[in-house]
Amino acid sequence: MAGVRLESAEEPPTSDTSQVTGELLELALGYVYSAALHAAARFGVADELADGPRTAGEIAHAVQVDGPHLYRLLRFLATKGVFREDDEGRFHLTPLAEPLRTGTERSLRDYIVVRGEAAFWESAGRLHDAVRTGTTAFAGLYGIPFYDYVADEPEFGRAFNSSMAAFSEALSDDVAEVCVFPGASSVVDVGGGRGGLLRAVLRRNPHMTGTLLDRENVVAGHVLDEPDLTGRWSAVGGDFFASVPSGADVYLLKHVLASWPDEQCLQILRTCRAAVPAHGRLLAVNAMIPAGNEPHPGKTIDMLMMTVLDGRGRTRAEYEALLTAAGFTVTRFLEPSSHASVVEAVPTR
Repeated sequence: MAGVRLESAEEPPTSDTSQVTGELLELALGYVYSAALHAAARFGVADELADGPRTAGEIAHAVQVDGPHLYRLLRFLATKGVFREDDEGRFHLTPLAEPLRTGTERSLRDYIVVRGEAAFWESAGRLHDAVRTGTTAFAGLYGIPFYDYVADEPEFGRAFNSSMAAFSEALSDDVAEVCVFPGASSVVDVGGGRGGLLRAVLRRNPHMTGTLLDRENVVAGHVLDEPDLTGRWSAVGGDFFASVPSGADVYLLKHVLASWPDEQCLQILRTCRAAVPAHGRLLAVNAMIPAGNEPHPGKTIDMLMMTVLDGRGRTRAEYEALLTAAGFTVTRFLEPSSHASVVEAVPTR
């Protein structure tokens, strides 16, 4: 009809708009990658590829799962470099998939399996409650603090402790390599789990002896019983809020402080301060949040703390403030890994 102008359809989105939309949707569906990674770790797919590439059907038969579904899972993970599909439909291990193998150096399979369990998954789904209330999502869901749950649920507790040992193993050598111990002959690993870091330190320092301190059920699974370490270690069950062995030259606190709020951190540090002699040193190891907008493991761990534990990621200045308040003077910072910055401190004189 003359004189009538039909409004054109909305202009197609620009390439920039399309990219932004795609990136946002990818972020919104990030949990699907976590679920896929958890499934691949649970079924031991990487172990089935240790001797060479195999089809999804061959892997599915070995691990007793559905072949077509497993193929779709592996095809999806291959988009992120976890496994690689060749032109013949076989899947290969990649550097990113290698840590999914069981019992290998720096294996993270146990860590990834446990992080896909309901205690973590459901807590992450209630992150909005944590932000709204200023509390921890896990405690709201389960009615008790996370570490009480670990103690009360033996099967989950064993799996969690094993997962933390796996995470520790992946970083312990890096930390031990940059930490030097001139004149030191003894070390205490406070809250040291199964002793992965202590083992790495003792291996590199054959003149030293060490003590592992953690909850009794945790140290029962220690990894220190090696021929080269015979007679050089002890494992002690205890509570680092109450006391730690006194008089050692060096005290280690690896990935402990991030798990607790400031008040409890100060209690742990003051307990250590009471045990550290005048010539002693404390080495606190945690991911340290940097300034700026760039991604960093410390920022990711901070979200995990809000969902599961009542801890928090901290900046360098915040860790220094805690140590100062507890009676220590910071002497240096080291960063062997983005997951493991080392703050060295000595008793304030």
